[in-house]
Amino acid sequence: MHQDSRARPLLRPPRVPLVAVLLACIAACDAQPSTGPAPRGAATLLSPVLEPGAPLPGLTLEQRALFERGRGLFQTEFTPETGLGPLFNNNACSQCHEDPVVGGVGEEVERHATAFRAPACDDLAAHGGPVIQDSVTPALHAALGIDREPVPAAATDTAVRTTASLLGFGLLDAVPDAEILALADPVDRNGDGISGRPNRTADGRVGRFGRKAQVATLREFTAGAFVNELGITSPAEPQEQTIDGAPLPAGVDPTPDPELTQDAVDATTAFIRLLAPPAPPPRTFVEERGRVTFVLIGCAGCHVPALVTGFNRVPALNLKIVQGYTDLLLHDMGPGLADICLGQARRAEFRTEPLMGLRFKTAFLHDGRAPTIAAAIRLHAGEAARARNRFLALSWFERSALVRFLQGL
Repeated sequence: MHQDSRARPLLRPPRVPLVAVLLACIAACDAQPSTGPAPRGAATLLSPVLEPGAPLPGLTLEQRALFERGRGLFQTEFTPETGLGPLFNNNACSQCHEDPVVGGVGEEVERHATAFRAPACDDLAAHGGPVIQDSVTPALHAALGIDREPVPAAATDTAVRTTASLLGFGLLDAVPDAEILALADPVDRNGDGISGRPNRTADGRVGRFGRKAQVATLREFTAGAFVNELGITSPAEPQEQTIDGAPLPAGVDPTPDPELTQDAVDATTAFIRLLAPPAPPPRTFVEERGRVTFVLIGCAGCHVPALVTGFNRVPALNLKIVQGYTDLLLHDMGPGLADICLGQARRAEFRTEPLMGLRFKTAFLHDGRAPTIAAAIRLHAGEAARARNRFLALSWFERSALVRFLQGL
């Protein structure tokens, strides 16, 4: 369920006390949590999770049951008779998010398209966008003779997107807007070359999901993915995708809308929300040296090592330190990576990709063009140019240590 990836200059001076504490205590964040109880009201590190795909620690029996129900829905293979299509990218969420476990990354790539008409971005929702489905049901093929959705004629730009991991997404969903906004510096007041800014939805909410941070909440992300990736409608997304705005031929979609209940969408969302982030393995001296170098050359200016969730009625999400290595803000990555606009995000702007679980990826950046982590860093430009140049100026040992550190996330 991927809708729609990374480093920058010297670490910014902290803007609020919380950020100052987090960045000053990176080593503590990366260390194993203590066995004693946390002070009342303090943000706490998550307990290590040995196996990827496990739920967050501390769930109630009811929450664990909901997690398992959602996992079942996430793995359900839909057919045209149960709502699949008639335009779709795969027949189950788990068919894309599969490595190393259900909810992880995948090898699939998909095409997106939008239109930029200054000063606004059109996501082409009225024309079948922004996700362009690569498969059709037999009924739609018989009716129109097509094997995939064509790119809308109104599109001005297209993009390729890889499958992102969903592990730890619930913790990112639980980070307060204020925590994200405190990291923003849209006019680069401190002169560090980084001018991160939030993307916002049409109604003004802060975005955080999607490669352009165009989606505000995990619940919306899930419902949108069902309809965009599987062609499954729900009460939150009741309209089938169109082909360049034209109505679908009669009889090609036999399942009445909405094809999925809100309860099922909520259970699937709960599964994603309660997925624990992958716990990094123990680090050697070399990897610790790489972690320090990551901060010193400025990568942490955008890939902020830790964020803190807010007060949450789910204890497993309440006041937790999540080592996501992202600020969830938009940054200009230079013309070489530019593709589509989305929401308020311009063509060259991308949300800082979370690096938790990076070790499971085999292709890097938002479109998978980089075969290695080092190659991905070399392609960073725009606001990331200073950090990239410092990386290139490192000794062989320092570069290797930094890459080793990233390979362990």
